[in-house]
Order: sequence, then C-alpha cells, then structure tokens
Amino acid sequence: DALVELQKTYEKEHTDVKLQFNFGGSGALQQQIAQGAPVDLFFSAAEDKFDALVDSKVIAKENGVDLLSNELVLVVPKNNEKNINSFNDLNKASKIALGTPEAVPAGQYGLETLKAMKLWNKLESKVVYAKDVRQVLTYAETGNVDAGIVYKTDALTSDKTKIVATAKNDTHTPIIYPVGVIKESKHFKEAEAFYDFLQTDESMKVFEKYGFKGAK
Repeated sequence: DALVELQKTYEKEHTDVKLQFNFGGSGALQQQIAQGAPVDLFFSAAEDKFDALVDSKVIAKENGVDLLSNELVLVVPKNNEKNINSFNDLNKASKIALGTPEAVPAGQYGLETLKAMKLWNKLESKVVYAKDVRQVLTYAETGNVDAGIVYKTDALTSDKTKIVATAKNDTHTPIIYPVGVIKESKHFKEAEAFYDFLQTDESMKVFEKYGFKGAK
C-alpha cells in the first residue's frame, strides 16, 4: 500500500517513467529474479533472500540498502470467539494461519517466535500455511482460522481483524527490508533514481504512515 501511494507521487514527477510492481512472497520473487525475470529493483521482506542475490552477484552490494524494519503481530478475527489475547492463548485455537516458512519470511519469523516461546510442538498440527502475508490476513478476516501471524503493517490495513499481541524482538531474527537495483537491469539509471527516491524523507514519511520504521 505504501508503494502504491509512492507510485502516484513518483509518476507525477517523472512522466517518462511507469512503475510496475510484482508483489509476492520474498522467496518466490528471489527465485524469479535468480532465473532471469526482467526485474529492475528488488524490495525484500527478508535479508537472507536479498543477500542470496548479492552473493550471486545479481545485485551489487553498493546498490543495496537496509531501508525499513517491521514488527510481527498476532491477529484474530474481530469477534475473537476463542478469546485469544496472547501467543500463549494459541492453545485455544483450532486453526492458526502462517506464511509457508520456506517462501514467506513472515512465516519464518513466526516459526522462530513460536519455537522461542516453546509453543511450536503443541501448535504445529493446527497450522494452516498460506502463500503470503495477505493470504494469512484473509484467512483471519473470514474466520477460516482463529488466529494468524503477520507483519504489523499488514495488520494495520485490515478492519476485520485485531492485533492482540506483538512478538518480542528477541524471539525472532530482526525484520529488515532491504532494497536494491538489479545489476543487469535494462533500465538501470531509472531504477537507481527510484531507489534513491525510496530513501528520501518524503518516502520515509509515507512508509511510517503505514506502520514501518527506518532500519537504521
């Protein structure tokens, strides 16, 4: 949502540039880029997915930056029939939605949190896996699950769910969003200009409005 808002501002100021976004789980996007998808810029919700592309020289280290950070929260449907008010209450749930940990960083962070809180073994059989954070949110909104683990920024977009708990920072890897220009981009100069724009105070204000924080 933040990027869609920034797109309007940017395209108004740069009439010769059209921004096209492909939103998906960071793991899936990393795979597409590694396989040569015609991408100019990668904005990842996980450092490891981004670093893999730096290591394989798809992104030059100097053309990447850790831009944003986020928090991990537990959401429940608005009516919260199972009365879940904390991570420890998850034993009351029949179904819990989580992004597939291999492909969805939020799922990986959620898994780390549940393991750190010694809850995973009891809850694993209740987990319903989703292809990305928005799908986790949808499952919670429609009441198909009793709870879901998502980023705070995604939770803030929904008026059909409520946040009942925030994962402590020491229960998971820091949630950092790096962004970088693809070395072989056919629009390198334009991509670099947008990359610079994303780091401006103007852009950061928009990101903060949607619940992100600066990574620094």
